[in-house]
Amino acid sequence: MKKTILATSISLALMTAASQAWSDARTLKFHSGLAESRPEAASLERFSELVDEYSDGQLQVDVYHAGSLGLKEADMLRIMQRGMVDMALMYGEYYNRDAPEMASIYAQGAITEAEQHLDILPTLRELYREGYADWGIHTIGGVVAPVFDVGLHCKEPVNTLEGLRDKKVRVWSGHLVETFDRLGISAQVIPQNDMYLALQTGVVDCAYYLSTVAKTVSLQEVTDYEAYLHPWAASPWMFGVSDRTWNSLDEQQQEILTRAGEEIWQETRDQAVDPEREAEARKEREAMGITMLPAFSDEDVQTFVDAAWEAWHEMASKAGDEGIRYYDTVTGELQSNSQ
Repeated sequence: MKKTILATSISLALMTAASQAWSDARTLKFHSGLAESRPEAASLERFSELVDEYSDGQLQVDVYHAGSLGLKEADMLRIMQRGMVDMALMYGEYYNRDAPEMASIYAQGAITEAEQHLDILPTLRELYREGYADWGIHTIGGVVAPVFDVGLHCKEPVNTLEGLRDKKVRVWSGHLVETFDRLGISAQVIPQNDMYLALQTGVVDCAYYLSTVAKTVSLQEVTDYEAYLHPWAASPWMFGVSDRTWNSLDEQQQEILTRAGEEIWQETRDQAVDPEREAEARKEREAMGITMLPAFSDEDVQTFVDAAWEAWHEMASKAGDEGIRYYDTVTGELQSNSQ
């Protein structure tokens, strides 16, 4: 009888422990506005797998790609502040309405050598950490986007700023419109999905675009020439956790998220700068029939960078004191590292 009672007690204890472990299990919803076909999406899935592995399945992260939760990028700071979703892939340039200073942290033309991006990453990360913290968002690593070549993809051979002055250029941001305007070059923001048609119909003559991934939008079908200008100043995608969610997690769960987020950051950082990848991409585009022109001259690159920094400073000034502080911090670090 005693053995039966003991066995029953042990069984009940095990059932209670299992029930407690199950009740403590958490599943976090992770919003991403990027399509699942994007390489960054694979990093999000990898993050989810690491969290599952490190928690023995007791902490799960469900990634919702392509905005499938119905959340708008422009609203993400407010959404996260209110704890309406547990996690999100945060990109500072999206939040110009609520936090214009965040869009002033980094800008095209900031770097002229890809390795500069790796040097400035710790500073960028700290500024984003500060900015998101003001909105009740805790950051735990993220995805360092690849530093792709940026070039001018044109219907006619152009590889000088002078040659662009009678051309209409597609760009992706207001900052770039201002930059080219300072150079006497007509530019307009055209969404990526409309870029092909704009080139095909003559709305624009050239596209300022990431050369390494130009084939994914079939630029080889509507342009014949390409000239390298500078490396992409790619703002990192940060993994944000709503403070409401973060504070509801125990210390072990917080450590697991932090560890997984940091691993993704380091993995993507190590892959961000890859000269061989860029060289192979150029060969691939030549095989598609694109004529690769000599790169823009050093003098033209410096002229472009000077204009980009002037437009960047103006953008930061409009964002207020924080915008200027971010601009001064990043440009000061870049200048210090180049000396």
